[in-house]
Amino acid sequence: MRIAAWLGACVLWAAVCFDSASAQSATQESQSGTGPTAAQIQSFAESLTEVKFVGNFTVHGRDNMALAKEEYFILSAKKLPEGDAWVITARIKYGNTDLTVPMTMDVKWADKTPVITVDQMTIPGYGTFDARVLVHDGQYAGTWRHGEIGGHLMGRIEKLTPEELAELKKNIGRRKKSDQ
Repeated sequence: MRIAAWLGACVLWAAVCFDSASAQSATQESQSGTGPTAAQIQSFAESLTEVKFVGNFTVHGRDNMALAKEEYFILSAKKLPEGDAWVITARIKYGNTDLTVPMTMDVKWADKTPVITVDQMTIPGYGTFDARVLVHDGQYAGTWRHGEIGGHLMGRIEKLTPEELAELKKNIGRRKKSDQ
């Protein structure tokens, strides 16, 4: 089932270009008592730098189904100066399409814990998605929905190998057909 794998690629991300505007915005928010601190933003971005999420997903209504395996490859994540928006560059591998692209999505904070938030994100040719994915201590867990189908996802976060990183960088913005 590649729907959850694609959603994870949209939801989950990696490397950061942490800039002073992001830090200044985060510091101002934390001083007012809302939002994450600059250190929390930097730590989150670094934890998602050149990583892959390796785990499993479920599909609601298919309770007897064995846990399906998934991998999400994330190249970079950058906090934008305003609000909760981040630019995430991730690999979308869905069916026989393999593409690495930047996407904009929100990261909300539950106290000190980042939650990747996708609301009605439409990707041409793929559909509309929703998700909430909590990231903590080298692990991830959350919920996903693609149209009427949804479920849970969970797993661990690992650094990319040099070969995986080279493949991601080679395919930025380029759609290719996969043998899988």
